[in-house]
Amino acid sequence: MSQKISQESATQRSFAIELDAADPLAAFKSEFLITDADLCYLDGNSLGRLPKKTVTVVNDFLLKEWGPELVDGWGHWIDQAQPAGDLLARASLGSGPGQTLVMDTTSVNFYQLCVAAIKARPNRKTVIIDSSNFPTDRYIIAGIAEAFGLKLITLNNDGQGGPGAVEIESENELITPEALEPHLSDDVALITLQAIHYRSGARSNTKAINALAKKYGALVVWDCSHAVGSIQLDFDKNDVDLAVGCTYKYGNSGPGSPAWLFVRKELQDQLRVPIQGWFAQDKQFEMGPFFEPNNEIRRFQIASPSIIGIRGVEVAFEMIERAGIANIEKKAATGTDLMIALFDAWLEPLGFTLGTPRDSSKRGGHIILTHKDAKQIALALRKLKNVIPDFREPNAVRLAISPLATSYLEVFDGFERLRELVESGDYKSVEIDGNRVT
Repeated sequence: MSQKISQESATQRSFAIELDAADPLAAFKSEFLITDADLCYLDGNSLGRLPKKTVTVVNDFLLKEWGPELVDGWGHWIDQAQPAGDLLARASLGSGPGQTLVMDTTSVNFYQLCVAAIKARPNRKTVIIDSSNFPTDRYIIAGIAEAFGLKLITLNNDGQGGPGAVEIESENELITPEALEPHLSDDVALITLQAIHYRSGARSNTKAINALAKKYGALVVWDCSHAVGSIQLDFDKNDVDLAVGCTYKYGNSGPGSPAWLFVRKELQDQLRVPIQGWFAQDKQFEMGPFFEPNNEIRRFQIASPSIIGIRGVEVAFEMIERAGIANIEKKAATGTDLMIALFDAWLEPLGFTLGTPRDSSKRGGHIILTHKDAKQIALALRKLKNVIPDFREPNAVRLAISPLATSYLEVFDGFERLRELVESGDYKSVEIDGNRVT
């Protein structure tokens, strides 16, 4: 892990330049399309930059595959969700082949695995989520609980509550095994949590929580959307059985790019997903009258994969594999250490509060800063300072280092401009617009 950066070092622009000069990943920035060299893009945890190679690969697919091959292309497109999944798993999940598919959306994959897990524990009637979880996950779980007549426990780790809310002690939204265990019993079928919390950036102890869930016979579905491509997930070492995630954040695969799901081999023939698609049929092209699912990872596929989308995923995760996920995690830790040192020196005196763990082993590639005027500040950064962060309700600015595409100098400049903006009060001149994307 990274070493603590002093405020004295962090506040010198030359220090960020020195970090870049020593960065083994520095050259990767040149592989991305950057149209404004002055822009500080600190929102790669929402949407990653475009790799230059993606433009060529997608164009080649259109002109050299789909165009001339037409329907015959399906001869080699048909199973693309599987090798793309193997690449993603090898590059970023720390697990072997035959367990990951690149397909559909995170929401669809999440629904599929959660229902399959609940059905695999038919005599259990309780499911657990936390109130800081990503909205889609909370809403889907609430719908599943209602549809199946289950008891939903929402661990109230951020104060906003939710269906079946119970109070739980938590710092930076983190769910610890010690805080979770009092809510477990032999009635719990499913627990679903985030590997990296989408707001606070806190990193879950996946190994300890998986061990605890196994002790009570429950299954865990991990949402890794804000983790994949930024930290070592080590699915094998951490005994992860079920997981989902997107590819367009640190994965740099493009807006709306296909998501992925992971099912450990030992569970594949035990689980049955609710959407029984044609691609899951064992003898797919016999098109028989009854559903007889494949017993391997294709069992979890619904329909035709997005081949154009998969091409973008392959480019991006080949890049991640070349860089090495250990190197990526190290840079994410150093970059967020730099952010926290700059917060201490520059931003805390201006009324900001840090909402992310200081220990780099307990966070991912982004941090969150709260301020009473956060929404106006985030918008003013875009309009006045050429810095792109994002805003999260009710009062937080979220800032990320995307290790392959972001330099340390970009982080430094972005924070310096943030300090200048708030120190001067210039942000108050910007009016909140009607854009619902923040």
